[in-house]
Amino acid sequence: MRFPDITIAIDGYSSTGKSTFARLIAEHFDFLYLDSGAMYRGVTLFAQEQGLIAPDNTIDPALEKALAGLDLHFAPGTVLYMGERNIEKQIRSMEVSSQVSPIAAVPYVRHYVDERLHAFAAAGRVVMDGRDIGTTVFPDAEIKIFMTARPEVRAQRRFDELVSKGESPVFEEVLRNLQERDYIDSHRETSPLRRAEDSFELNNSEMSLTEEIAWVEGLIRGKFGLLNAPEEV
Repeated sequence: MRFPDITIAIDGYSSTGKSTFARLIAEHFDFLYLDSGAMYRGVTLFAQEQGLIAPDNTIDPALEKALAGLDLHFAPGTVLYMGERNIEKQIRSMEVSSQVSPIAAVPYVRHYVDERLHAFAAAGRVVMDGRDIGTTVFPDAEIKIFMTARPEVRAQRRFDELVSKGESPVFEEVLRNLQERDYIDSHRETSPLRRAEDSFELNNSEMSLTEEIAWVEGLIRGKFGLLNAPEEV
């Protein structure tokens, strides 16, 4: 079934599987997927490599000017590049994870990322995930979803992801990092993480990916009166 040319905004806590869920929606329903979190991680990696963020998360004001020369883009598809360099592996590291929330709380960083996301989404038929997509980046999105799951479940998912990449994480450290990010994301002054009033909550603590796709398909069918629409073959 081909759904209408809408924008789907997915927000929620870290490690709820937002990116995986959004990618599946894009693949299943032929949407363009944009990973806003990857953009913030890209800026964080850039700041670290330029020596513009200290171990205590103090950010050098020079970062604002430096962003003018930063070329972050997705190519091909959902792989993030810094110029001609593929940085997907580096931006998923614990080093970047530990400092991405402070970077994402900086107003000029959010402006930098928002401008690029709007440019990428100009053609429409987009699904995007992040922390403030439905509240700030695309407040007029036709479908808004807020994802959540129990902290221990989210920490285990992140732990397993790091192990699969050859890292040796400590579960307690992963859980602590997740809880710290939750607090920073929810209490930052600029575009804090919060559920949009017109969003639909998806708690996927006990759900499979197949069940999540069935859930969103039912949601869109119901919202747009497609409950009796025939499936495309």
